[in-house]
Amino acid sequence: MNRPTRLEHDLLGEREIPSNVYWGIHTLRALENYPITGQSIGSYPELVRALALVKQAAARANHRLGQLDEARYRAIEEACMDVANGRLHGQFVVDVIQGGAGTSTNMNANEVIANLALEKLGWPKGHYQELHPLNHVNMSQSTNDVYPTALKLAVVFAIQGLLDALDILRADFAAKSAEFSDVLKIGRTQLQDAVPMTLGQEFSTYAVMLAEDSKRLREAITLIQEINLGATAIGTGINTDSRYAKMVTEFLADLSGVPLTAAENLIEATQDTGSFVQLSGVLKRIAGKLSKICNDLRLLSSGPQAGFGEINLPERAAGSSIMPGKINPIIPEVVNQIAFEVIGNDITITMASEAGQLQLNAFEPIIGHSLFKSIEHLEAGCRTLAENCVRGITANRELLAERVRTSAGLATALNPYIGYENATWAAREALRSGRTVAELVLEKGLMDQHALDRVLRPEVLTAPIQPE
Repeated sequence: MNRPTRLEHDLLGEREIPSNVYWGIHTLRALENYPITGQSIGSYPELVRALALVKQAAARANHRLGQLDEARYRAIEEACMDVANGRLHGQFVVDVIQGGAGTSTNMNANEVIANLALEKLGWPKGHYQELHPLNHVNMSQSTNDVYPTALKLAVVFAIQGLLDALDILRADFAAKSAEFSDVLKIGRTQLQDAVPMTLGQEFSTYAVMLAEDSKRLREAITLIQEINLGATAIGTGINTDSRYAKMVTEFLADLSGVPLTAAENLIEATQDTGSFVQLSGVLKRIAGKLSKICNDLRLLSSGPQAGFGEINLPERAAGSSIMPGKINPIIPEVVNQIAFEVIGNDITITMASEAGQLQLNAFEPIIGHSLFKSIEHLEAGCRTLAENCVRGITANRELLAERVRTSAGLATALNPYIGYENATWAAREALRSGRTVAELVLEKGLMDQHALDRVLRPEVLTAPIQPE
């Protein structure tokens, strides 16, 4: 059956548009031109919300400056508020990866908002002589200031979820650090036995690492909050009132609740994507830390009989289709893979930023897509690592205690008391004979039992020497 259609036109000619959709001919061209990922911009609700807020701020500024009449302004503002609150996100249908520096995304937003505003005024979709996607919704704007501004705002929205997830994971590692504060073990360097520490100390480092990365992420956000709205095509502000850029930035900051600031030089800000590279670098740093932590968890839990076997990860799924009883560290493994993806996304963002030419970077769509993937997947990874792994970790206390008792690494703690050469002898002889360092030191008369007991206490073994 033929669906009812409406006729729209652009500079390339006329096309029939399904009468029930809110998007128009520019969006249709994009649907035909960019069958790339199958993922639409509507799948990023933060981006759609940010686009609506940008359009609302622009309409408010244009109205305040006497360029947009009251009726159209009210209709556009109400439409933007609806979209910002989640309505019609399914109408944002263009592919996330697109040519044209994001023009198709901007056009999609203009058309959806225009047609929704037309409905509010009592007109049918496509009746653009009454309210036009470009003449009214896009007034005083260009894709080249709308898209990067919306992208930055959307990233700020999205990052809050990642910050929350990082804080949850940090708190869970801190809780495990407290739980394991009395569990003595042997630390390792280059995968070789080193000196004693507590399992609590080992887990505390993960909490500290994540806290540091949260700080770095918040610092990166401050750079993202500088925008070029009002720059229009290349940063000169052509087709805008001289008061517009400052005003629209203030309106957008108020509407979004984000402390946005206008860039000092809009020409520079329109072509420079360095803040995205900076943010991606921080995301890569987080990914690297998470992957290192997961590597540690996999090593420490390896076994259960032929590996380290120091900790137990929660059993989340059967591990093999051929080996009965096998359990794998699947949660750390999935987080490792997220980290690999984020590192790859960082390379994509770096290359896309470098590829900008003259007054514009045409590759912000892939920058945005890569950033959103990194942020979303890191958030999901942190949450599943916390909920499905860290909270359920247990320690093999007896095994760890026995390894400390028999470790040749205890010789290092005796260095200040028996000297390096004697400590070396004790370590080597312990490895050769299977006897303990303490037994050998006592037998050779290097220290007495009282002195050994005083030195080989957990609080002495795992901290600097305290003055007498």
